[in-house]
Amino acid sequence: MAEIERKWLVPEPPADLTGFPSRQIDQGYLAIDADGTEVRVRRADGDAVMTIKQGAGMTRAEEEFAIPADRFERLWPLTAGRRVQKQRYVIPGQAGLTFELDRYGGDLEGLAVVEVEFPDEHGADAFEVPAWFGREVTDDARYKNQALARTHGTPDEDS
Repeated sequence: MAEIERKWLVPEPPADLTGFPSRQIDQGYLAIDADGTEVRVRRADGDAVMTIKQGAGMTRAEEEFAIPADRFERLWPLTAGRRVQKQRYVIPGQAGLTFELDRYGGDLEGLAVVEVEFPDEHGADAFEVPAWFGREVTDDARYKNQALARTHGTPDEDS
């Protein structure tokens, strides 16, 4: 299945975030390949999933499936040194889209990004970006979660 998604930095998240549903996400990477292929596990609200992604940019191949909690617990130690923690807020957007705003914790404290998933590339290209979204980082590999998990800090904006 293909995932069509764009991502932006959020310099100033909306003030009313507590009014939107949110969940804490613990995400770790089991494998990260140079071609962009990644295998990760994620736990949110007691639910655990494994995800395999391949590719870069706006459209990527993605497969995701639920895994039992005990399997997550056995795999989690294998992600040491390649993890992110974030609070995800789900905000309704225009035209039935959903904005997923992630506020990172730990070494990434202060970083906020918003992702929007689209049904097709035409919708992604035609999307009217809200004023509170910042600079688009869809094609900036430094802002992929797998890169953030490995570097343990926010990207240097001067590079």
